[in-house]
This record gives sequence, structure tokens and C-alpha cells, in this order.
Amino acid sequence: MVETSVGAAVGLRERKKRRTRATLIDAAVQLCLDQGYENTTVEQIAAVAEVSPRTFSRYFPTKDAVVLTLLEELVVQVGDELATIPYDVPVFEAFRRAHVNVLGAVSSGGVPGLTTERIVLMLRIVNSTPALRAAATEFKPRATLEALADRLGVDVDDRRVELVTAVWGAVIVTACGDLVDDRDGLELGPDLMVQRISEAFQQFAELTAGLT
Repeated sequence: MVETSVGAAVGLRERKKRRTRATLIDAAVQLCLDQGYENTTVEQIAAVAEVSPRTFSRYFPTKDAVVLTLLEELVVQVGDELATIPYDVPVFEAFRRAHVNVLGAVSSGGVPGLTTERIVLMLRIVNSTPALRAAATEFKPRATLEALADRLGVDVDDRRVELVTAVWGAVIVTACGDLVDDRDGLELGPDLMVQRISEAFQQFAELTAGLT
């Protein structure tokens, strides 16, 4: 009976933490959309979420971190998908497939916790804020780097891992870095990202075809 009570208490605390974290993210997103990222403060986010700034800092070290969770949700899914792509597929093509597969699944509602609305919010907030765009280009979760290193057959600290992520990051920024509203006959969201990434990758492949 005691063990059951302890387990229930731990489960309740964990659910409360998840709710608080989600509330902070929602508050930050709404404030950024309403008044702009630069005009939004940690104190304002905490107030809307009805917690203290100290509580905010327990969940997120900076204002950037809470907003970039929108990007993290996508990047983590892409990293997981990358690990499923056959190893005989060239690395940049593998990255393209991983992004296209995940975004396609989001569009059809097949990715738990990652929705079209989240993708739209991520694009609007990150792409309209130079500081966040810069932070986004440097955002490389360890799990994704490890999946890439494993594919390349090198250590995660090998410079080839850095080179691939830098080049692919440039492709993504070129493809999607200006997306804050509907473009090219498509609504802002995962389908538009897929189209842009496919076009940018084709151009990248054409430009690099004669390098070796």
C-alpha cells in the first residue's frame, strides 16, 4: 500500500511538471505572436503561466530555450527517422528523406505531439526573429549528431559530422528561412516545407554534381 501511494505521488508530480512545462511553452508562444519575441520577457511568460520567474528557470534556462522547444520537437523526430534510413543511402539524401517523411507524417496527423499548428507557430516565430533564426541554425541535439556519426562510421566529435550538419543546415535555411506566411500556392505548414526542401535539395544536388 505504501509503495502504491509513493508511486502515485511520483506520477502526480511528473504530470504536474509536464503540465507546467506545456503551459510555459504555450504562454511564450502566445506572447511572441501577440507582441513579438523581442518585446516578450521571462517575467511576462511566467505571469501568463501563473508561475514565478524562479519556476520558469527550473524548466528553461533562457527565453530562447522555451521557444526553441517548438523546433526541438521536429528535430528529435527527424533524428529518429534518420536512424531508420538504410545506410547505403547517401547522407544528404538520407537527411532529405528524414525531413520529408516526418513532415509528411505531421501533415497527415501521424506524429504524436507534433502538429501542423506547431509547425506553423515554429516558422512564424523563429523566422521573424533574427536571434532565434541564428540560434536555430546552431540547434543540434546530441541524439541527432550520434545518429549521423553512426551513419558516417565516425566519432560524434569528428569534423565530418560538423561539416554535414552545417551544410544541411544551410539547405534548410535556404529552403525555409523566409517562411512566415502562405507561399507558392500552399498554406504555411509542413507541406510547404516539404516543397521548399525538395526544391532546395535538387538545386544543391545540381550545384555539387561536378565537384568530384
